Amino acid sequence: MIDSIVYRQMVAKDIEGVVATETEVFTTPWSAEVFAHELTGNDYATYIVAECEDEVIGHVGMWVVLDECHITNVAVRKHRQGVGIGKALMRQAMELCRNNGVVAMSLEVRVSNETARNLYRKLGFQDGGIRKNYYSDDHEDAIVMWVEL
Repeated sequence: MIDSIVYRQMVAKDIEGVVATETEVFTTPWSAEVFAHELTGNDYATYIVAECEDEVIGHVGMWVVLDECHITNVAVRKHRQGVGIGKALMRQAMELCRNNGVVAMSLEVRVSNETARNLYRKLGFQDGGIRKNYYSDDHEDAIVMWVEL
């Protein structure tokens, strides 16, 4: 199954699938309008999608400013989780950044999201600090994680 997945840069026709993933996975998902703006109006934004049999099953977003990258979101459809797609998406993002002279990446993750935190640690990310009351839905703290590329 994982062999039939294609990883590629997101285009406008992917927005519907990306929003479906966001809605399924996050309590405060980004809207189609936000993703449309990211693709057309944000020169710093890049998104990679995971596609299997013409279905968008995951995505990773990043903002690259100078030589640093901030991961904005990572999500995988629930029925496709647990087989390494999130890890592959992050590796794709890291490789793209390395190839473009980026030296460090950061992201925020919910304190309670042990699965994601463990994934990021496996990829070399380390805890860098806490953002108190970061999430608007429940005011949960976020851990800021960093990795040097």
